[in-house]
Amino acid sequence: MAKCHQNNVGSVALDHRHSAKNDTAGGHFRVLRRMIFDAVSCGGTSRYRYRQRGGEEDDGGDFSSAASHAVKEQRSEKLSDLLHVAESETTAEAQKKEEALAELKHVVAELRGEDFTKRRIAASRVRSLAKEDSEARADLAMLGAIPPLVGLLDSEDVDSQIASLYALLNLGIGNDANKAAIVKTGAVHKMLKLIESPSGSNSSVSEAIVANFLGLSALDSNKPIIGSSGAIPFLVRTLKNLDDSESASQSQVKQDALRALYNLSICQSNVLVVLETDLVWFLVNAIGDMEVSERCLSILSNLVSTPEGRKAISGVSHAIPIFIDVLSWTDSPECQEKASYVLMVMAHKAYGDRRVMIEAGIVSSLLELTLVGSTLAQKRASRILECLRVDKGKQVSGSYGGNLGVSAPICGSGSSSKEGGLVEEEDGVMSDEKKAVKQLVQQSLQNNMMKIVKRANLRQDFVPSAHFASLTSSSTSKSLPF
Repeated sequence: MAKCHQNNVGSVALDHRHSAKNDTAGGHFRVLRRMIFDAVSCGGTSRYRYRQRGGEEDDGGDFSSAASHAVKEQRSEKLSDLLHVAESETTAEAQKKEEALAELKHVVAELRGEDFTKRRIAASRVRSLAKEDSEARADLAMLGAIPPLVGLLDSEDVDSQIASLYALLNLGIGNDANKAAIVKTGAVHKMLKLIESPSGSNSSVSEAIVANFLGLSALDSNKPIIGSSGAIPFLVRTLKNLDDSESASQSQVKQDALRALYNLSICQSNVLVVLETDLVWFLVNAIGDMEVSERCLSILSNLVSTPEGRKAISGVSHAIPIFIDVLSWTDSPECQEKASYVLMVMAHKAYGDRRVMIEAGIVSSLLELTLVGSTLAQKRASRILECLRVDKGKQVSGSYGGNLGVSAPICGSGSSSKEGGLVEEEDGVMSDEKKAVKQLVQQSLQNNMMKIVKRANLRQDFVPSAHFASLTSSSTSKSLPF
């Protein structure tokens, strides 16, 4: 009987697909509990979906359906909880933004008020709020914070002036619309007026104004307005009046003034204004200061693009030798590139400058630059060498042509004895010219090689003089690395 009973139970288990509805409530609960546990612990109903795809079911369709429904309910509860949390976070964030906006409105209202002390405190608050928050900058501008801040510059209180200046400075950080609005409101002219007032002697006020000119001049539409306002002479005076102290504030003001002048010199209409000052002389003499060398050369690179700028640079007697010296600054490739650019433009435009370059010994430095300089510096050095070579060829051709109107001596079997004498004389001149060119090339290459050997910390007799002479004796101007 027991064996028969076991067989009946086995038959029921094997045919559970047709007898699931007759299972006991206890068995149903156990199966359901197991399925829910598997769904929660193993990541869903993938186990049962797998069995359904394979054509196998566990304990009946109704049980699977009930378990699936339970899992769905559980997932729905979890999703509901997540949505509730997200909604709570969104509400909290929205509330936070409302509070921040309310604070900005209050600050702007204080700026527009009659209480002078509250206006100064509000300006300091704007400075703090706009320092690192781009959204606050835009919101404050839309709420109308710029006009009262600009108006605060007319006050006689230095602390209020400084608070207003730095508030305007921070409002313009990374926001072109604010920069344009500050200039249109008349801030530049008020700043310059402030410089002429007794407050202008305060170093903190001067530093804040220089920083504002730097920020505002970064916008192209502001460049001509600031350049024509009188800001350029103020920036030049600031540079000249700075002492050589190593204080951080002095160094920062110097950098800000040079960067502002660089921004302004990009605009062609400002070049003439710059040249009315002695900025070119100052920049050329400041190139030796490694702290500002690159800045100075950058401004000169902008000025040299105009005829007036080239004339002003050439007017500084020692300018070209200083540029040539920069070509050997192997530890500062950026300066080499900028100095070579200035020399390239000057060599391309003016014969007098080319002559001064040759007399100053530029060929040796250019040859070295074509070997060890950066890619850009090498290209510019080659262009300068090409200009010097072509210019030399024009000089030779002009001296040979004379009144004949030709660029080379005319040779032929039908020439008269007089013409033959002329050709013979010109051949002699050509021979002397070739000798001079060979000697120049040999000297330049030798100087170049000795500099390279010296920089490499090698012995000075590293290059065999006899072998080197044999290599250069057959060189001509055409062998230069153009």
